[in-house]
Amino acid sequence: MTNMDIALAAAHTGDAAWMMMCATLVLLMTPALAFFYGGMLGQKSVLNMLMMSYGALAVVAVAYIGWGWSTSFGHHGVAGVFANPFEFFGLHNAVITDDGNIVDGSHGYANAIDIGFQLTFAAIATALISGAIAERVKFGTWLTFVGLWVTLVYCPLVFMVWNDGLLSAAPEGIAAHLFGSHDGRAAIVPIDFAGGSVIEVSSGVSGLVLALVVGKRRSFLRSPQRPHNLPMVMLGAALLWFAWLGFNGGSAFGANGTAALAWMNTTAAGAAGLLGWLGAEHIRDGHATSLGAASGVVAGLVAITPAAGALTPVTSLIMGAIAGVLSAYAVDWKYRLGYDDTLDVVGVHLVSGLWGLIGTGLFAHGQGLLTGGGVDGFKLVIVQMILAIVSLAFVGAMTIIIAVVLLFTMGWRVDRETEATGIDAAVHAETAYDNAGSEFR
Repeated sequence: MTNMDIALAAAHTGDAAWMMMCATLVLLMTPALAFFYGGMLGQKSVLNMLMMSYGALAVVAVAYIGWGWSTSFGHHGVAGVFANPFEFFGLHNAVITDDGNIVDGSHGYANAIDIGFQLTFAAIATALISGAIAERVKFGTWLTFVGLWVTLVYCPLVFMVWNDGLLSAAPEGIAAHLFGSHDGRAAIVPIDFAGGSVIEVSSGVSGLVLALVVGKRRSFLRSPQRPHNLPMVMLGAALLWFAWLGFNGGSAFGANGTAALAWMNTTAAGAAGLLGWLGAEHIRDGHATSLGAASGVVAGLVAITPAAGALTPVTSLIMGAIAGVLSAYAVDWKYRLGYDDTLDVVGVHLVSGLWGLIGTGLFAHGQGLLTGGGVDGFKLVIVQMILAIVSLAFVGAMTIIIAVVLLFTMGWRVDRETEATGIDAAVHAETAYDNAGSEFR
């Protein structure tokens, strides 16, 4: 073995170790989300909120191993929308061959690492939706929705954006049709580094659809809705921030300079998001709250997700701060417009996700409209807007279909008494706290 071969093998080993760590971090995001969401609710349904995240993780893992990876990253696309779900069904010949050899992936390490990494992305994207319909839905209907949504919505969107689909840099994609291609790729490449459209916009618009189809809680706008455990919210936000470094850093698919840049930009945007939200809160309400701080961190992290590998730390600060301000005001839309998005999935993930995609077109280093991109920067903004709009339209339409089918087959709502007394005791036969069985709030 030559010195070059040894160096290459060492590099691949380092990349593999980094990616396995990042996959583990992203796996943590779903339980972290459960705590973040759970603390924001009243105590009578906190266990159900946690179970919605854990249940989503379980269902997605089964579906992704079965057909999700194949649908997302298979080699044979259908109309630029999805890949053949049976090509790698059950991960056949995707992880280990029939003769016992480990399958190498496209990044120089075992393909199983990339599959695991992408599985965790699918889980957190799906679990995010649950916050929009907390405290009022049947657990069985939710789990059924999870299986259908990840299969019919999430995996096709991944193919469209990150494989060779309509929203990718492929010569058959929308960007190439608009502005031409060069060396087999779109001349103006859409930028979605870690999932602004795939994760954030998709979960945000799906949350809005479900909030409208399922309907409002009976207590919405009739009684105060206060978080029962703010330290739990802060802990969940801290774990999300920690794990998000693997979410964005791992999207470089190696232990390299881009991963380091993504780590720094993610940290910067989260911090700026916190400050932006608190500033908006202070101007609006005269207070800077712990709930606002936790929510601002998440807003900043959402915004930087599509751009983590394309911005500088300074432009990441700008991106995060604007996201914090936008989402701080957007969470009030539900009161003005009358839709019951329980835990502000729309205000945080949809709004900051859309801003992140468009802001990438403005601030991408050397490419953005405001960072030296010139005419191509203007084109990039257009491409990013199309990425956002098409993702929103596809996800919204498909989620409406799934939600309405489940409405008329399984039904979404728990009964009035269960909603009033709490889903924890009625559905799970448990309460989170000793006093929760006698005093619900």
